[in-house]
Amino acid sequence: MSSQDLAGSEPAKTAESEPETDTSSTPETPCPVVDSLEQIGSRWRLVVLHELLNGESRFNELKRETDANARTLSRVLDDLQETDFVDRRLEEDSPVATYYSLTPKGESLAPVFEEIDEWAHEWLAECSG
Repeated sequence: MSSQDLAGSEPAKTAESEPETDTSSTPETPCPVVDSLEQIGSRWRLVVLHELLNGESRFNELKRETDANARTLSRVLDDLQETDFVDRRLEEDSPVATYYSLTPKGESLAPVFEEIDEWAHEWLAECSG
């Protein structure tokens, strides 16, 4: 197989042509770890996801448990809902209540949090005492 076959049907560039920028081997997204951390990696996202591992919670319960201010928590929950980590359920009985829970995608992070917890106990023990 020739190098032209590998590059597709485009003719090879000559020295007089524009500099070659090979986009065929450049990934369109960052490595999966970086991409994952972009979705879940903020402090508040991790705190909220970890708290929701305990089950469905109302907005004010999450606010109390995470110590986040209302504006931050609202933004984080919207982001997590948009990326399909969290479901939002509105109960319109009196009083009106909004409940949040993890989607299957969010629940799939449970083993990740367990591993981080184990790692922290082993390597960050000196920081806790």
